[in-house]
Amino acid sequence: MNNPPVVLVTGVSSGIGLSTAKKFVAGGSRVFGTVRKLAKAQPLAGVELVEMDVRNDASVLAGVLDVIKRAGRIDVLVNNAGFNMVGAVEETTPAEAASLFDTNVLGVLRVSQAVLPHMRAQRQGRIINVSSVLGFLPAPYMGLYAASKHAVEGLSESLDHEVRQFGIRVTLVQPFYTKTNLEANSPLAATLIDAYDRERKAVLHAIPASVSAGDEPEKVAHTIVEAAFGPWRMRRTPQGQAALLSKLRRFMPAGPVDKSLRKQLGLG
Repeated sequence: MNNPPVVLVTGVSSGIGLSTAKKFVAGGSRVFGTVRKLAKAQPLAGVELVEMDVRNDASVLAGVLDVIKRAGRIDVLVNNAGFNMVGAVEETTPAEAASLFDTNVLGVLRVSQAVLPHMRAQRQGRIINVSSVLGFLPAPYMGLYAASKHAVEGLSESLDHEVRQFGIRVTLVQPFYTKTNLEANSPLAATLIDAYDRERKAVLHAIPASVSAGDEPEKVAHTIVEAAFGPWRMRRTPQGQAALLSKLRRFMPAGPVDKSLRKQLGLG
């Protein structure tokens, strides 16, 4: 009997990461899921938890080596850990932007760099980076989050060119609003400017409605599993709103897309 594929998913405490880990387990994979504090984590059936803070080089390296010690290989890496931030670009300090990028971009870089030597040695692997529709369709008052996802998209496409010679492929999954706590728990920029209050409040009012009408995390998890084991494609969007927005961005004139986005966010 062949050994099951070994999958490492970052950020499995809730939301997309949790659903993805469960989906891989249901499909017969051996799944490792990262949490920041192992002592505080709730057990997850079928998932072997690994302590890892994607913002810390030593923590990432120790976590990956722990998986290699226990399983001997990593066939699939899902870089899922990340967070959002709401605020106008002018309101967001460089320190806040640096914190966001440290998790959303450098976290992807750290974990990928820690896993790649093992994938190169085995001449096989797939890396799935969880992006967002904001990676191709930026939204107002989420400019730094959108910028971080644009960075992940550029990093992923470049990396795929570099590592395919070793039998490794990199792919992106671009969900839309998802029924998770990501948006609900998004921090506001710390120093708000009164001039932006009206529009920022409109966006904050629109976000819960978009989340409630968004995809279930299981749908995104299904797309991630397809990206791991299906034919390689650089970008995958879950069926529904994300796929529709991808097509609109590619084929519709920019003006109507811009107008529709503003209307959805209550900006007129």
